[in-house]
Amino acid sequence: MAKHLFDYLQATIKRDWNEPAITDYEEKKTDTYGDLATQIARWHVLFKEMGIQKGDKIALCGRNSTYWATCFLATISYEAVAVSILDAFHADSVHYLVKHSDAKLFLVGDQVWKGLDAAAMQQVEAIVCQNGKELYYAKSANTQKAYSNWESLFAAAYPNGFNASNVNYPTANMDNPAVINYTSGSTGDPKGVVLSFRSISSNVEFGQDNIPNKAGWSMVSMLPLAHMFGLTFEFLYQLAGGCHVYFLGRTPSPQVLMKAFSEVNPYMILTVPLVVEKIFKGKIFPAIKKPLVQVLWNIPGISGVIRKKVHQQLMNAFGGNLKYLIIGGAALNHEVEKCLKQIKFPYCVGYGMTECGPLLAYSRWDKFKQRSCGRVVDRMELTIDSLEPTKQVGEILVKGDNLLLGYYKNPEATAAIFTTDGWMRTGDLGILDKQGNVFIRGRNKSMILGPSGQNIYPEEIEDKVNNMPYVVESVLVSRNEKLVALVYPDFKAMEADKKDPAAEMELMRQHVNRLLPRFCNVSGVEIVKEEFEKTPKRSIKRYLYK
Repeated sequence: MAKHLFDYLQATIKRDWNEPAITDYEEKKTDTYGDLATQIARWHVLFKEMGIQKGDKIALCGRNSTYWATCFLATISYEAVAVSILDAFHADSVHYLVKHSDAKLFLVGDQVWKGLDAAAMQQVEAIVCQNGKELYYAKSANTQKAYSNWESLFAAAYPNGFNASNVNYPTANMDNPAVINYTSGSTGDPKGVVLSFRSISSNVEFGQDNIPNKAGWSMVSMLPLAHMFGLTFEFLYQLAGGCHVYFLGRTPSPQVLMKAFSEVNPYMILTVPLVVEKIFKGKIFPAIKKPLVQVLWNIPGISGVIRKKVHQQLMNAFGGNLKYLIIGGAALNHEVEKCLKQIKFPYCVGYGMTECGPLLAYSRWDKFKQRSCGRVVDRMELTIDSLEPTKQVGEILVKGDNLLLGYYKNPEATAAIFTTDGWMRTGDLGILDKQGNVFIRGRNKSMILGPSGQNIYPEEIEDKVNNMPYVVESVLVSRNEKLVALVYPDFKAMEADKKDPAAEMELMRQHVNRLLPRFCNVSGVEIVKEEFEKTPKRSIKRYLYK
């Protein structure tokens, strides 16, 4: 039976009352665990006075911040359901999703509020700034009164002051909804993933058991808290162990990110392949691809010295205290991964999805098998829908404690994602080796059917294209039954080297084709002028490129 998230949180708050819990990195605003618990209690008083009931929906939309984090914990510890909406969504989408979720209360960041309109969300009882300093909208005089009397109500609720003995969060609710997470800003047929306390608690418990952390260790939170990967493994699991989490309020530039790593010295970094690949292309590969280094790289004895220096250089880039580099969201470039393995860097590639809160597969770096995404986590089952799961690619199916309850107000989508015997369809294609390692071969939706019926997985070809000189990123598409690579090249590097983009991309195409079976050959290259549009998790929005 999974240990409840609140069992961890209560213990941490009482043990580490005066220790730092969460910090807004840019504003240098820090809340201790005691501050966090006190603010949660303040919000509970307001919720009660406003008539919020257990099971009511409270929508949250804002940049990553201590305020967002506090509002989220206040919501779920009150046993209301937190509706997480990404702050990058268009205003019309935010309006629609607040309405679709049946939210009674909307807690919004001040930056996000500037583009919204209360008149488009009149079903809510109130709209309050996440920092608690402003009431943007109140449907009734009673709601307005509750907000105006907030401080006196809190003082009356705790006449002797609020302290650790007052912390008591509910834990007999494992199968109740805790979060509705909207995975996109669709206003047509939105999918609000409903996750239970069991799903979230199971993920947190797995982290504590298998990726142990300690009180006082630091973490940089850069993924959106409105997505389960960032919420669970850059925030909740950290607080369960007493860590100190620094929030980057907006998508950071590489310079800001490197500065944060050097100052925070994180014990763990969660990231997408793009970040790691950029570091390698900018700092690592230029050094190790020099002719002399290439020769020495594989000579016994000397190679160990060189690889150790590269290991330390990369470790310093990540702050010098790194114990876990966990990569997810897409496949890691083959050459980058090979180098990470050779220098014995503590990296692994994990596998998850929102519908599992998010974790499905993971292996510690010292047990991680290259090119895989780890083994299924111990509270889940995983199978491949094929006759020979170790040889024949099939859809990955899962079941277990981490699964969603369903999609909010979308019974058709809920029914479609489950098989008749309770397995959840991930939409991902893969195989299992004999040791249980999961290898993803692509998405059902992205697979291309070749002219002779062959299954072509774009991700595998893109990996080779992305490994070529002057290529930043690519997307493989099918045009008139021919494969075409859309490529965003490194224009600055080509200009510095006085290279013609069209000629270089044609050389790249020819080289890649020599590495591929004939039915996977790329027939043409289209150069794109800007980076491909990304999801909040930094995955390319493939559906935009056809």
